[in-house]
Amino acid sequence: MLTWIILTAVAAAAIAAIVLFNRLVRARQMANEAWSGIDVQLKRRAELVPNLVETVKGYAAHERGVLEDVIRLRSQAGALPRDDITGRAQTEGALTLALGKLMALAENYPDLKASRNFLDLQQQLATLENELQMARRYYNGAVRNQNVLVQSFPSNVVAGLFGFGERPFFEIGNDAERAAPQVALGTRS
Repeated sequence: MLTWIILTAVAAAAIAAIVLFNRLVRARQMANEAWSGIDVQLKRRAELVPNLVETVKGYAAHERGVLEDVIRLRSQAGALPRDDITGRAQTEGALTLALGKLMALAENYPDLKASRNFLDLQQQLATLENELQMARRYYNGAVRNQNVLVQSFPSNVVAGLFGFGERPFFEIGNDAERAAPQVALGTRS
């Protein structure tokens, strides 16, 4: 009888470990899928930025500093490894700030604001930023779920045994990126 009790307990523990392992795998895959969604939106934004910069260049040639910042940050973002979530979050936050400055700069050029090409690009960028925000929220939710499983008992035991770890959130890294962009005409921002 004792043998059956021990076998039942071992079987129950094995089944629980399998269930927890599968939940951890599902959570990791959800986070991977969510990161893929962010990556797609960031790629779309990176492809849109050169068109936006070229459109603005013709109207605001003397605002070279803002344009150079956008181009530099776009290049930095593209050069980072795909799985460097923290680095990409910081660089993309800085790029968002620079794009905000670029849009604020456009407010001072009536001809640019009236340009059909600029208006189309501005609309595309606004749509992309909204989609990117949704992708970030989805990713951060998936990461939260995975991190809860990795930290909670008894799934943390299974996570430790099979090498599941916490993932970083995709978040704004500093207060400067949270601030509204300030543009001073005729000076480098």
